[in-house]
Amino acid sequence: VEEWKMGALVLESRRISNPAPEEITTALLDAIRGKELKALPWSSESLSFIDRVNFARYHDPTGGWPDMSLGELEKTLGDWLAPYLAGLMSLADIQRLNLMDILKNCLSWDQGAQLDSFAPATIRVPSGSHIRLDYANPETPVLAVRLQEVFGLHDVPKLAEGRVAVSVHLLSPARRPVQITQDLASFWRNTYAEVKKDLKGRYPKHYWPDDPMQAEATHRAKPRNT
Repeated sequence: VEEWKMGALVLESRRISNPAPEEITTALLDAIRGKELKALPWSSESLSFIDRVNFARYHDPTGGWPDMSLGELEKTLGDWLAPYLAGLMSLADIQRLNLMDILKNCLSWDQGAQLDSFAPATIRVPSGSHIRLDYANPETPVLAVRLQEVFGLHDVPKLAEGRVAVSVHLLSPARRPVQITQDLASFWRNTYAEVKKDLKGRYPKHYWPDDPMQAEATHRAKPRNT
């Protein structure tokens, strides 16, 4: 496009060429790389997906998982994204892409089926809530959950076919961290009473049982029958 401007004001604009489809694709890929992939329609789900795949790559001894680090995705952009750019003309058009489906297509059928069990997106806790896991650190994924939702849970959940224990970040009702542990049994036995005393003072309307292992987990202030 050729433009005549006065400062930032465009006085006239006209197309001076009709690029071939492959030239448009190349230009879009170059523009996306120039913005460090930030022009792509990322969501919390798609970002979590690449972290989950990288977790599987890190822990699965059988290997074969693709490298989905952002640096590698940028380097191989033409391989995995270019086929989906046909007919698109601008970075604004990129926002129509279903990035999650495109990323899933980078896996084999077997890998796609295995990922949900090897590195699940969420974990169901005793309260019945499904809590999203944070895989940003592939060595130790994080389960950040309100303390009252895991009453009765003796052991921390394990991933990667039981090889990797998550780091449980126990939160107050206001979702502020009160304890980080990979040994829930020890927390209930040795630390809970002191944490309970503090939380009961700050959140007196919430449920703070004396025996957390026998208590009903809840996502409410108190269980329905309390």
